[in-house]
Amino acid sequence: MTFAELMKTRQSVRQYDPRPVEPEKLKRLIEAVRLSPSASNSQPWKLVVVDEPGLREQVAHATFSPAAAFNRFSLGAPAIVVFCIEKAGLVTQIGGFLKNRPFSLIDIGIAAAHFCLQAAELGLGTCMLGWFDEKKIKGLLGIPGATRIGLLVTLGYPAANDRLREKSRKAAGLMSRFNRY
Repeated sequence: MTFAELMKTRQSVRQYDPRPVEPEKLKRLIEAVRLSPSASNSQPWKLVVVDEPGLREQVAHATFSPAAAFNRFSLGAPAIVVFCIEKAGLVTQIGGFLKNRPFSLIDIGIAAAHFCLQAAELGLGTCMLGWFDEKKIKGLLGIPGATRIGLLVTLGYPAANDRLREKSRKAAGLMSRFNRY
């Protein structure tokens, strides 16, 4: 599959087949994140792959509530990957402060994109989640207090009825310019 085809087929999956993700595919996903670029090569991430059923269910429950039930589908994902933000190197921290740029958040986003594209190439589905109870998940997974969770990604094989949807995107002329804003 070409990169252009990969971008067109990657989508947010919200219905999963219950079969687990094979360890060799998990290793390839971790490698995709490991090779992701980051500011000053700081690599400010640590992944926690949650695929033990009981623990995964507890983490999934921390992604929704009665008032905000839109992530309830996470209960059906065979794995949930927690992208933790580690402290960046001193140069990156100083640069981020001086330029008022959250480099670690940018880096986590790049790493998650690599993860999701690699997953799509492997025939897996993903969905990035930004709504979750960080304190609860940190307690469940033993994540240190100073470490932040950047985002979660649900992971698994898409359910047979989760068909490829046409992407709804802005026209190129509405979201890009050449030489001037």
